[in-house]
Amino acid sequence: MAKSASKSAPQPTVLVVDDDGAVSKLCVAMLKQGGFNALAADGSSEALKICKEHKGNIDLLLTDLVMPPPAFQLADAGNEFPHVHGHELAVRASHLREGLKVLMMSGNPDQELSGYGIKRGNLPFVEKPFSIETLMQSVRNTLQGPPPDLSQCAPKSAGKDVPWFD
Repeated sequence: MAKSASKSAPQPTVLVVDDDGAVSKLCVAMLKQGGFNALAADGSSEALKICKEHKGNIDLLLTDLVMPPPAFQLADAGNEFPHVHGHELAVRASHLREGLKVLMMSGNPDQELSGYGIKRGNLPFVEKPFSIETLMQSVRNTLQGPPPDLSQCAPKSAGKDVPWFD
């Protein structure tokens, strides 16, 4: 009987990206407790490498919106894995992984986000700090919806005003 239960559909895999390692670890622990597979990346550069090189599925990108780079670095065509903010990461990751769903997270209020040149759009969003119940519901809701249409968004090399989605 146990064998037939193990043949059920595999659990979705969530790639968690945050520049704060403690937040990443906490999200991964919550997701695993909720029955999801979870991968962690310390920032956008590592997340892009995982998106390109990971052999299995990645169903959802759960990313912090504001991730300052550890050192000055331009996002350009010659750098395959740049340090970028969460929306730019979503755009780049969706070009690497067809059908990738995206859930943004941030603890910054809208006025702080606008200082980064970021304004709200239409990607799912969860505000930090969040409870395990809020995170699980946000992840499930996002997985049930369609992937975002980021095909119109080419990865940017510069620009001050970047729309993001909630």
